[in-house]
Amino acid sequence: FLFPDSPTTAWFLTMDERAKAVHRIKENQTGVENKHFKKEQFYEALRDPKTWLFALFAALDNIPNSLTNQQQIIVSSLGFTYLQTTLLGCIFGVVEIFTIFTGVHLSAHFKNGRAYVGAIYFIPTLVGIAVVNLLPWSNKAGLLVGQYMTGVCTTGFVLALSWVGTVTAGHTKKVVTNAIMLSAYCIGNAAGPFLWQAQYKPRNHVPWAVIAACYVACPIILLTIRFILDRENRKRDATVDDSVSEEYFIEKVVEDGKRIEMKVDKVFMDLTDRQNRDFRYVL
Repeated sequence: FLFPDSPTTAWFLTMDERAKAVHRIKENQTGVENKHFKKEQFYEALRDPKTWLFALFAALDNIPNSLTNQQQIIVSSLGFTYLQTTLLGCIFGVVEIFTIFTGVHLSAHFKNGRAYVGAIYFIPTLVGIAVVNLLPWSNKAGLLVGQYMTGVCTTGFVLALSWVGTVTAGHTKKVVTNAIMLSAYCIGNAAGPFLWQAQYKPRNHVPWAVIAACYVACPIILLTIRFILDRENRKRDATVDDSVSEEYFIEKVVEDGKRIEMKVDKVFMDLTDRQNRDFRYVL
């Protein structure tokens, strides 16, 4: 409630700093947020393939989230006491913090590398799943390492959350896209616990197989999104015509009641990423 909703209302910025913050959007063409609901942007979000690809990714990536609740049970079933299980469980958090930290820094270091970094971080997780399922039950150390490796892929979802916001323009479209992705996230989390049935214990090969399938599909989806967006960027670069300038006008009522049209820069028009052909998708 206290955080400003746009650079123009940021109380901690001077007027000059606000102007500079707004000026920055000219580079990425994301536009200034407009709170009015626009029906055409709502329908565009529903028709945009990347909306549903991000939603599919969110659902599949979070079905294995049920593993978070099962890890303590799995670790304790290896013969550890409750105290030992709790202490060993702390390592899962350390692994996730470390991998998210390194993943975010790598994606920032390599230009247009979000999808690649996110996809690569699924590989250690798949290796960990293989270790958990193939090592003998007596190899506690190896099974624990495999369990810890399953947390590496968290980076992929973190990068996807930031990525969807940078490749979607238009206030209404952003809201709808984020709502769909959040709904898919909830569906995945709700479906996950049903994997763990009593008949699959103690090795739980069936739940692990489903989790592995999800983690194979997730990097493929990320790379597919990147391919689609990169292809669209190339199309827009190939059709740029500097001789044609798009002009946008808004209607304003002056003091005497007359309505006049004022020319405005299109970055202030709350255009979507499809409507604004100067928009380039971050990869």
